[in-house]
Amino acid sequence: MRMLRVFESISLDGYFAGPDGDIGWAHAGREDQEFAGWVGGNASSGGELLFGRKTYQMMEAFWPTPLAAEQMPDVARGMNAATKYLASRTLRPTWQNTRLLEGDLAAAVRSLKASQGPTIAVLGSGSVVAQLDQAGLVDEYQLVIIPVVLGAGRALFPGPRRLRLVEERAFRCGNVAVTYAT
Repeated sequence: MRMLRVFESISLDGYFAGPDGDIGWAHAGREDQEFAGWVGGNASSGGELLFGRKTYQMMEAFWPTPLAAEQMPDVARGMNAATKYLASRTLRPTWQNTRLLEGDLAAAVRSLKASQGPTIAVLGSGSVVAQLDQAGLVDEYQLVIIPVVLGAGRALFPGPRRLRLVEERAFRCGNVAVTYAT
């Protein structure tokens, strides 16, 4: 069975988006070549990606552009080449290598997990993550903790959750990447 991993940037106080949905805080901060290399390695790992509508639209608006190729060539190459799945009832995919997941999301992802293939990573997509978590389909959470306190926003988990630490790595910029198994 394939693994489903959620990748999310979160604030020190546990929010993945600010009160108004803003995520700009997750990308503001000091330059760190080591962190950039880690992100690039993650993006080119050969896995598949799963997005909700909002995250898909944001990613599609940036990664296929010349600016993305100039600023982060490894990540842009990986994002554009990856097989992508879109969970949406209203949007039709236009970004290369994207397939629409139709019908019940949990059933579609359960079917994907049962098929042969690489790890599937959910990027952002808070509503999708909540549905997949509730269905017991998430195997790991890979979180990048950004050293900022938002005070309010959208929390990743709706309530208490016990997870098992698998890996951790701190970067000079203050970000800490942790992986937890469910």
